Amino acid sequence: MFALHLLFVLFEESDVRPLIGYLFPVPFGELDIRPLIGTSFPVLFCFVESDVRPLIGYLFPILLLLWSQIYGKTKKAYKEVQLQTTRSERVKESNILVLDPLGFKARYGKLLPLLTTQVDEGLMGTLVQFYDPLYHCFSFPDFQLLPTLEEYAHLVGIPILDQLPFSGLESIPTSQEIADMLHIDESLVKAHMTTKGGIQGLPSEFLIAQATVYGKAISEDAFEAIFVLLIYGLVLFPNIDKFMDVNAIRIFSALNPVPTLLGDTYFSLHLRNAKGGGAIVCFLPLLYKWFISHLPQTVAFKENKGCLRWYTRLMSLTNDDISWYDRAYDGVQIIDSCGEFSNVPLLGTCGGISYNPVLARRQLGFPLKDKPNNILLEGVFFQEVKDPQGLKARMVRAWRKIHKKGRSELGPKNCIALEPYTTWVRKRASEYLMPYDYPRPTPLVAVGPSTLPNQGVIDDPNDAWTSLLPQSSKFWKRRYDRLAKEKADMEAAYEREVKRLRATYLPASRASRDP
Repeated sequence: MFALHLLFVLFEESDVRPLIGYLFPVPFGELDIRPLIGTSFPVLFCFVESDVRPLIGYLFPILLLLWSQIYGKTKKAYKEVQLQTTRSERVKESNILVLDPLGFKARYGKLLPLLTTQVDEGLMGTLVQFYDPLYHCFSFPDFQLLPTLEEYAHLVGIPILDQLPFSGLESIPTSQEIADMLHIDESLVKAHMTTKGGIQGLPSEFLIAQATVYGKAISEDAFEAIFVLLIYGLVLFPNIDKFMDVNAIRIFSALNPVPTLLGDTYFSLHLRNAKGGGAIVCFLPLLYKWFISHLPQTVAFKENKGCLRWYTRLMSLTNDDISWYDRAYDGVQIIDSCGEFSNVPLLGTCGGISYNPVLARRQLGFPLKDKPNNILLEGVFFQEVKDPQGLKARMVRAWRKIHKKGRSELGPKNCIALEPYTTWVRKRASEYLMPYDYPRPTPLVAVGPSTLPNQGVIDDPNDAWTSLLPQSSKFWKRRYDRLAKEKADMEAAYEREVKRLRATYLPASRASRDP
């Protein structure tokens, strides 16, 4: 009220008649409207004798914006996020010292190719806007996607061990234990162990120097152990710059990083969504690899000859466009829930969060038949040192009893979504709102090509228009083209057969009729 009063006082002694003349098609110019304003709108009395046109010029757009936000909201708020890129160039340079890449992959997974993955920050910044904080997934107009433990394990090439993952409750490893892990002298570890940001660890410069020494000396065990620890601390679980904290060392010692990787991904997405923006701190190359594995595997979509922005391309997609399933998951048992939880609790390096595998069954080859039960989608979240409900202890207990499901529980493989589920997803999208407008069926202003890496996929019509069409339309177009071609081939084969028969039998029949 004070602010409004101040604004009104500023415009005392002004004439509002010109304003009324602009706003209403009535000849108010010769009328004295001050008594009317003073009687009917006492709060505006202070505007009498003022020219408020400049004020209206400033306030009118603001009032329109407020009106649209209250009564005409069609999009959810945009989140200003920053994608934290890890400073790992020196770690990447060390991969040339790996003597046996195949053996390294067998021992430590697909870390080497993930080190060199180029992340499209435009795509990832757009993807973050689709995060749904209620169901802990990415919600699109008529489908949902969410990274799963099984997909992360496949992409990083490291299996999920049947044991309690990192919880932060583990004892801090001693200098001798770290030295044994890294195959180096304990005195070196003890001399360089320090505390930074309230947590113990080792400077990355020290470990890089040790990796270089052992790599050049062809001491494979020591080099690989130090090199992998650097990857864990600087790339997979970045925390303090140029510092390898004890959490990364604990995760490295257990060699069961996948639940923690997924936990950090969901935790950071959820936290930044709740705060309205900020830095996404997780292993972005893995999230990027996961997402592009589900994008349309067509030349038209990947080349993007129409130079469409990412938000237009993603908003154009339907559930028929998505590459849902990889045969690599044929024999996979899904971790469906843990302990008392109806879903899967994930513990990251900064807190905990649950995720809902029931929403991702189509990604692992099983059908989504009906809308899920809200009880099964219970969402829990806590930050480290802010856990009044004791969720961390409950999550740790839950991981001691893992519930898995496969074909015997979920039926035969068939990655389809039936109408009850799709209707539920569309209703959720309309309630929660999309972050962007639905695209018009015309190309937008060119902003430069935005391409995806070649995944060795099938071909498709490669024009910008067909890339905007829903997949159902493209499906029927391909079906029509294929049937038309088959019809033409059959007609051609029929004509050839008729000609062959005529050439074979007609001369003989004519000869038999000749005298």
